[in-house]
Amino acid sequence: MSETGFWTHPLVETAGYFSVVVLCLIVSMAIFEVITKYKNWEEIKKGNVAVAMATGGKIFGVTNIFRFSIEQHNTLLQMIGWGLYGFTLLIFAYVLFEFLTPKFNVDDEIEKDNRSVGFISLTISVGLSYVVGASIS
Repeated sequence: MSETGFWTHPLVETAGYFSVVVLCLIVSMAIFEVITKYKNWEEIKKGNVAVAMATGGKIFGVTNIFRFSIEQHNTLLQMIGWGLYGFTLLIFAYVLFEFLTPKFNVDDEIEKDNRSVGFISLTISVGLSYVVGASIS
């Protein structure tokens, strides 16, 4: 097998995409940890279902955007660039969600295990990941 053949083998490409997306997911979760007022993993460890739903929605949203990015782009750099752009849009959506709910604070409600707010947060992340993903070209 030639050198270029190795790097273009489907198993190697899949491992490469997987590794890069997992790394990007770790970075994105660290950024979300800074953005939210609560500590995601501490709250999940305590059994906070609202935080688990919101966090799960973020994980699904980020990975779904990368899924679309992998499908639409031929190079790893393009995939990363569009995936990170989509992630930035998800952060914007999270801030917008907080702004559009002036009657209560989203972070405070999720930290208090308000599962309705956690579920809406999950739904926004998942739903918008499809919109962002479909627009990646």
